[in-house]
Amino acid sequence: MIAQLNVYETVSPNEVKVWFKAAPISKFPKNGGACIKYKDKQIAVFNFTREGSWYACQNLCPHKVEMVLSRGMIGEEHMEPKVACPLHKNTFSLKTGENLNGSLDAIATYPVKTENGFVYVGFSE
Repeated sequence: MIAQLNVYETVSPNEVKVWFKAAPISKFPKNGGACIKYKDKQIAVFNFTREGSWYACQNLCPHKVEMVLSRGMIGEEHMEPKVACPLHKNTFSLKTGENLNGSLDAIATYPVKTENGFVYVGFSE
């Protein structure tokens, strides 16, 4: 099955209509990511404990159309939190989705909140 790139669209905090209860906080590795599924989307969720923040983006890397971003390494570049694709090291901003080291299309990003020990990801549908 070929992954569909068009199912992923960035959602800003003011566009959230649904807060999806993803999993307990304890299910996400510190300074790492895990994949969740929401409808037909695979979403990478990152617990960036070094920064005290949570991020979510599409799990699909646009380079070779592989569902791998949740396994990527996270870090910072010029104060910008980023994830590196574990296959080809393309890096993307976890705030904006922008490709930071090439000419690939941006990835979709999603708002994240934690409440009562659970992680929630915001969607517009």
